[in-house]
Amino acid sequence: MLSSLVAVAAMSASVLLTGVAPAATPTPTPAVEEQADPIRAAEYWLDGARVHEAWKTTRGEGVRIAVIDTGVAQGPVAFKGVVDGTDVSGTGADDGRTPVGTIDVDHGSWVASLAAARPADDGTGMIGVAPEAELLSISVNFGASAVVPFTEQIADAMRWAVDNGADIINLSFTTNTLDWDRSWDEAFLYAYEHDVVVVVAAGNRGNGTSIVGAPATIPGVLTVGGVNQHGEASVEASTQGITIGISAPSEGLLGVSADGRVAEWDGTSGAAPIVAGVAALVRSAHPDLSAGNVINRILKTAIPVEGVARVPDPLYGYGLIDASAAVTAPVAEVDSEPAAALEEWIRVYRRAETVPQPTPTVGPVSVEPLPAADPPSEAGSPLLPSAQTLLYGTLPLIVLTVPGILVALGVTAAARRIRRARAQRTPAP
Repeated sequence: MLSSLVAVAAMSASVLLTGVAPAATPTPTPAVEEQADPIRAAEYWLDGARVHEAWKTTRGEGVRIAVIDTGVAQGPVAFKGVVDGTDVSGTGADDGRTPVGTIDVDHGSWVASLAAARPADDGTGMIGVAPEAELLSISVNFGASAVVPFTEQIADAMRWAVDNGADIINLSFTTNTLDWDRSWDEAFLYAYEHDVVVVVAAGNRGNGTSIVGAPATIPGVLTVGGVNQHGEASVEASTQGITIGISAPSEGLLGVSADGRVAEWDGTSGAAPIVAGVAALVRSAHPDLSAGNVINRILKTAIPVEGVARVPDPLYGYGLIDASAAVTAPVAEVDSEPAAALEEWIRVYRRAETVPQPTPTVGPVSVEPLPAADPPSEAGSPLLPSAQTLLYGTLPLIVLTVPGILVALGVTAAARRIRRARAQRTPAP
């Protein structure tokens, strides 16, 4: 089913040296007290998505985010919030803290740092959207060297995250196909039924993803598209599709690598954890809200995009992420939940497995028994005629042969008489 190669949703990164800001100019201007820290100043989304405003209410305490990715590294101070982890690929460490695979082993660390990186003791350095949230590191292997099939890895990772207290699950990858393995039906339902918000990257055109692919097509997930520093849909670092729910920055992002260095990178792999961090802020500020209502607050408080008349839009979804409004704005609660959407999809598209076959109501029909077979005749000598051979062989042969012989004799006699008469008429010499 997942015939195409799994593509990590953001692949481009360059090391950002201390004291050097990204080439793109962050907008709007960072807070005054952070001007002296170039790394913090480069996190333009903290102001652009109004994260600073949301921090006046909460920084994500009491919420747990599961990062299902290449593994969150040990060592960097940014990852002090990791409280547990595991490996589901068969190639990583038991605690999920050793980056695995050959495709951007730093990817999981970058993702985790955007969601919930903790600053240095002096308050400087990169900080995540929900810096007081806890992290779960679940390492998966995106490459061909994985011992466990990829679809099985994700199903196992989803269940482990739920069983270990995840409130939010972040999936920053795409399969480049609309469909997904059937094992994911139950895995995602398991998360929904335990009230977990699942945030998924939409994928990037720059990596060959022209349309949104699974898991971003699974009903009930919050799919994140990407925009640049000016709030415009990213050409390379995002894709489009009707399942996009919200948009967040996907260009000029920062991430803490496994060795502690800060890298600049692009992609909806980074936009997704920004939204996951906002979801953590919402869950922290409103601990009684269900997963469906957390998603609803994020969608209903999105910043409208100029020129977009109808929502959801295939490029922006409901608009640009607004952390402060998602946390503080009055939003009416809804009854719809992610599980209901996926359950209905399963009912319709997996009908053969979910709908019982009708039971026959007509009773059995009685049939008259067949007459007994004739007893076998006694075997006779093959040289002597039997009744059957006389009836169907000898008699028909006599009937057909005798008239033929008589006709032949008559013709012969007639021919002799004609010759004799001709001889009598012939004159003597």
